[in-house]
Amino acid sequence: MFTGIIQGLGTLFEKRPAGGGMIFGLEADFPLTDPEEGESIAVDGACLTARNIKGCRFYVDVSPESLARTGLGRLQTGNRVNLERALRLCDRLGGHLVSGHVDAQSKVEQRRSIGDFTLFTFSLDPGLTKYVIEKGSITINGVSLTVNTCERSRFSVSIIPHTLATTTLGTLKEGDLVNIEVDMIGKYVEKLLAEKSAGGERQSRINPAFLAEHGFL
Repeated sequence: MFTGIIQGLGTLFEKRPAGGGMIFGLEADFPLTDPEEGESIAVDGACLTARNIKGCRFYVDVSPESLARTGLGRLQTGNRVNLERALRLCDRLGGHLVSGHVDAQSKVEQRRSIGDFTLFTFSLDPGLTKYVIEKGSITINGVSLTVNTCERSRFSVSIIPHTLATTTLGTLKEGDLVNIEVDMIGKYVEKLLAEKSAGGERQSRINPAFLAEHGFL
């Protein structure tokens, strides 16, 4: 589990095919204190398992599924990525709950400056529209952001100078693809509200009226 608050950047120093997937060698620009072999680390928002951790360097195995669902396969040696180590229960939850399981990729449709801030507009897969709401949370390349506006096939976010300077979002240009993870809470609510199949299952007490009564709608 992650928060979407990026801890630093990593540089891809090695990339090679392996068993249908790939092996990446990454070097973080921050200390990997108390490293644990096999710990989870989010690379541009994708949860991967770190191994052979030595100093600031480590390796990850990227599965065929991760290559198909994310933009990791397009990375070249020398490219930089956003890194976040897994959340500890004693950490501050500065962003939102992020699983590191990328839902899809989105394209940067527009980038424009508004004072010191940068407004990005991204395409949105129609199947994900129901999970994205104005002022809700979304993860872009591992960065927790607040949705400004949301339409049927696009959404926008406003990014502060600090985030542009400390993550790879500052290098994005129109036409680039990014990894998207929508807020997982919406998925759970949808499943709980889904109509039960005819099999004698008990109907859930969670319904729109229940959510409205308790301040969720």
